[in-house]
Amino acid sequence: MTARKIRPRSRTGDPTYERPSPGSILRVTLTPTPLFNPHRIINPDGSVNIRQVGLRRRLLNDVYHRLLMCSWPRFLGLLMTFYLISNALFAVLYFLDPSGIENARPGSYADAFYFSIQTLATIGYGRFAPIDTYTHLLVTVESAAGLLWSALTTGLVFAKFARPTARVMFSRVAVISNRDGVPSLVFRLANERSNQVVEAQLRVTAFRTERTLEGEQVRRYHDLALVRSQSPMFSLTWTAVHQITESSILFGQTTESLLAAEIEILVTFIGVDNTFAQTVHARHNYSVSDLRWNERFEDMLHRDENGRRVVNFDHFHATVPASSQAVPLVAPAPAAPETDGKLSA
Repeated sequence: MTARKIRPRSRTGDPTYERPSPGSILRVTLTPTPLFNPHRIINPDGSVNIRQVGLRRRLLNDVYHRLLMCSWPRFLGLLMTFYLISNALFAVLYFLDPSGIENARPGSYADAFYFSIQTLATIGYGRFAPIDTYTHLLVTVESAAGLLWSALTTGLVFAKFARPTARVMFSRVAVISNRDGVPSLVFRLANERSNQVVEAQLRVTAFRTERTLEGEQVRRYHDLALVRSQSPMFSLTWTAVHQITESSILFGQTTESLLAAEIEILVTFIGVDNTFAQTVHARHNYSVSDLRWNERFEDMLHRDENGRRVVNFDHFHATVPASSQAVPLVAPAPAAPETDGKLSA
């Protein structure tokens, strides 16, 4: 029997599978997976790739949460923009009274703007000073606003710095091959920091499109049990193994059905950072195009010339062909010796 190519729906980054003959190795040809794939529900970093419509959100709703979640360049850019706009508005009010600022040039908006900066930041160099009642009132309001601005920005910056985060690196792909004689889904993760995460827990969930008895299309979640889902101390690497037995949602699936159901695998990690003594979490997502069949991860652990153990993270994402027998895609029936391209336990 010759290998027959199975081409899924056209999609950048999806693999081309070749259905093997009995006893042969499943061959997979993959193109680079794009950073953004509109067909995915969950992006590789775990964020949701769904466009929401019909939900009304006001501009000022959850401002604190949005500022904490935005990137540092955007956060600092927003603070600087608001700071300059505030000074520009107060400068306009000072500019309405040309003789209200001592030593300011008459009709100079620049002097009014710089006086506003000194007032908002409570610098007080002494060259500029308010003269009349109108300007004194503006200085009173702006100085109060400056105190409030300093308190809010200090709290935001401290909250962003102090917010504990986990720097967990997930393997770019997951492999399916025999492990201890059982077809298994395997991926690995590593702690990119020099700290330790205690009481670490890992959960793997597969979700796919299904139809109810009434014909309604729904997305359902199925837990994938791990051989070891907890670790008392996560400091270096962790190899997660899900055995594809009859109780697994992946058992008996063909490559066509995996693609048709748009199965995605969501990995969530949670633990306690021993530095902050607070809970940290991370997440990652694997799609069908991220699976490598009949491959295993390259070994990372070896010993140096002094006998000391060394972990080489240059091989963290690397895979090599599995040396064991190829993984059949389905358990052969007693009367049918051919595997017909399905997963097997």
